[in-house]
Amino acid sequence: MIGTSLSLLADVALPNISSNLGATAIAFTPSVLIGGATALYLWGAWRVGRADPESPWSVKRTIAFVGAMVLVFVAIETVIGVYDDTLFYDHMIQHILLIMGAAPLIAMGAPVELLVRSTIGGTHRVVTRVLDSRVAEVVGHPITGFVLYAVFIPVAHLTSLYNVMLTNDLVHDNEHLAFLVIGYLFWRPVVAIEPSRHPLSPALRLIYLMLAVPVDTFCGLVLLSTNHEMFSAYTTMHRTWGPSLVGDLHTGGAIMWVFGDSLMALAMIPVVIQWVRSEEVLTRQIDAELDAQEALRQEMDGQSTDPHLQP
Repeated sequence: MIGTSLSLLADVALPNISSNLGATAIAFTPSVLIGGATALYLWGAWRVGRADPESPWSVKRTIAFVGAMVLVFVAIETVIGVYDDTLFYDHMIQHILLIMGAAPLIAMGAPVELLVRSTIGGTHRVVTRVLDSRVAEVVGHPITGFVLYAVFIPVAHLTSLYNVMLTNDLVHDNEHLAFLVIGYLFWRPVVAIEPSRHPLSPALRLIYLMLAVPVDTFCGLVLLSTNHEMFSAYTTMHRTWGPSLVGDLHTGGAIMWVFGDSLMALAMIPVVIQWVRSEEVLTRQIDAELDAQEALRQEMDGQSTDPHLQP
């Protein structure tokens, strides 16, 4: 295992990433969290199926959640995690995997709904009470998820917080967790699988995603336009291979801009399809109502002109 602590890497640079693609960064805390979350989810799905055999937990949701945990593992504990303190563009790939890959898959897994369905007795009452609280309503509101995303992305990539993260493993680990939690809150109203007190129509979901695109675009362009190293911690890495420090920032900015916007655009496709289908359903309902009204009118007109019905 190759450790990722900056204190260990400050004097010894990692080898060229191209010759070290099989490196791993297996660590106790993330491994326990990833494995524990997966085990708890599978246990919850099993409990739902056992308690209600006629309505078991969705296999598709289970696959989505397990897939999210696999992506988290790839982002944090494979070669991507090994070099996330050494290469800015590698760190950007990691963040894309977490917030644009794993987070929407977690939302598709509907973990909160699973929690509600898999708990019983006192635990279920506590869970229900918490989810029915005003705090939970505010946290789960689409505006909250959007604002957190719009603020966190630039703060995490353009401010001194990024430099602190490079020099503090605890902050770095919590940053990974923040990407997943904020990403889940952001994608939850877009995926629209779990019940919500403030659901968005397909049209509003599309606007929601369109408004989020400039966030990644802005950050990417700032990084692409810089002509100096923005994070001093990288100067202590003693890296003698790969892109220059500024070139590394430019590559990371391009990844954020191109891949971030592209993934947002891809997410809009199913939303547009849902919008079109909902409009088609609404159109059929309106046509059916108009046809019914027209039939009723014709029936009443026929009765009014029937001589046998005249007084």
